[in-house]
Amino acid sequence: MANIKSAEKRIRTTEKRTVLNKSRKSEVKTYVKKFNVAIENGNVDEARELLKIIDKKLKKAAHKNVIHKNAAARKVSRLTKDLNKKVNEAM
Repeated sequence: MANIKSAEKRIRTTEKRTVLNKSRKSEVKTYVKKFNVAIENGNVDEARELLKIIDKKLKKAAHKNVIHKNAAARKVSRLTKDLNKKVNEAM
């Protein structure tokens, strides 16, 4: 355990941030799962709405340094690609 007051504070701060970061990551993963279920079931409109939410959540997570900005962009790109593929199949 730390003996210095500032080190003790950093430990407390890190614990708080860790919980918050895990929460943000988990939230994004939940929305991605919902998106994948919507795609599988053919709910294109629902998938579009979820993609908007996922995009916003990922950009916010990237801005807060929870995930890397390129990782966020890559995930959005792949999900968009899946959505477009499903839309083209329906036509």
